[in-house]
Order: sequence, then structure tokens, then C-alpha cells
Amino acid sequence: MPLLTDPAAIAGLVAREIRTSSRDGAPTKIAVARRAYPTDQADLWDALTNVERIPRWFLPVSGDLSVGGHYQIEGNASGMVEQCEPPQRFAVTWEMGPQVSWLDVSLTTTDGGTLLELVHEAHVDPGLWTQFGPGAIGVGWDLALMGLGLHISTREEVDQAVAMTFPATPEGVEFIRASAVSWADAAIADGDDSASAHRAAEQTVGFYTVAPEESPES
Repeated sequence: MPLLTDPAAIAGLVAREIRTSSRDGAPTKIAVARRAYPTDQADLWDALTNVERIPRWFLPVSGDLSVGGHYQIEGNASGMVEQCEPPQRFAVTWEMGPQVSWLDVSLTTTDGGTLLELVHEAHVDPGLWTQFGPGAIGVGWDLALMGLGLHISTREEVDQAVAMTFPATPEGVEFIRASAVSWADAAIADGDDSASAHRAAEQTVGFYTVAPEESPES
């Protein structure tokens, strides 16, 4: 059974934006993703910050999630909690090896649910941006937001084995292509060349849709 019945439509639930900025005197790119969920603010906050619930849609998290504490996502990023204002906003550093970026998540009550806004700011290697564009990080967040949506709608735990193989399935390829193209369009709106942005999107699709046993090590 496919994980998604309409992958392009699910990808289309996310509004995407790219901004060019700077931090500490160096240029940055800011990826913004917004998606509404059909649940109240307290429930969505719990799904995002409860260490027992996070693995139901994402990955296990250990450490101290209070302000000033350090966290570790299993097999993924680590960092420090910089701000926490329940049930509205938290901000953390997002550290992968020597690379440090900054993640800010806010929740706003809307008619029929809660709007999640994810803002990820990073110093970007120009060569990597040319090769993959914003989809390199944006598609990863879209997959996480998809998993969160499945959990919120079903109240069930996302099967991690199915989630790991999803990108290489026909539905996964469709979802990732829709996501990557939308991130390319957001980069174009920020000033990137159209042809270059869409070439980078196709490179991103290729990177994400390789079967797990063939994926390059991160």
C-alpha cells in the first residue's frame, strides 16, 4: 500500500520561500516552509516537543530540551536549544559535523487548525547551491512535515521502515520532484536563474530518490 495516495497534492500543502540574508558578516540563505495542520496549537506543540512522541513521525531525540540544553537527533543533527516559548515557538542550532545553522519553528492558531512555520538559515557553499539549490535541505524538511501530517491525521506511528524506502518508490519520486521544483521556484523568486534552479532541482531529485542501500553516506 502506498504511503501517499496523492503525493503531489501533499507536497502542495507546503508554502515555500527563499530569502537571501547574512549572519555574522557572512551571506546566508533562509528556507521558509509553512503548512497548516488540522489540530490545535497545544497538540501540534506536543507532537514537536514531546520526546516520547517525536519518534512517531520523525526520529528519536535525546538530551535536554530546555533553553540552554543540548539535544541529539538519532543519526542526524544535534544542537542547542536557544529559545522556547510554549506553545508558540522554539529556536535551536542545527549542527551537522562542523556545519552550524539555525532553526526557528513557530505555531499560530488559524481557522480549522494550526499553522506551522519553519525557518532554517544557513551559510551555504556556492558550489553546493549551484549543484542542488534549496531542495538539498528543503526536500528533507518537506519529508518531515509529511510524516508529521500523517501522524496528526491518523494518530498512529509512522512506520520507519516504510518511511526509509518511500523516496525510491513511484509515490516518493513524485512527492520529491514536486517538492524540489517548488523549492526551485522559490529560489527563482529570490533572484536565482530559472534554468539553473531547475537543473539543481533535478539533481536534488536524483540525490533523494536513490535506493537506501545505494545512498551516499552523509
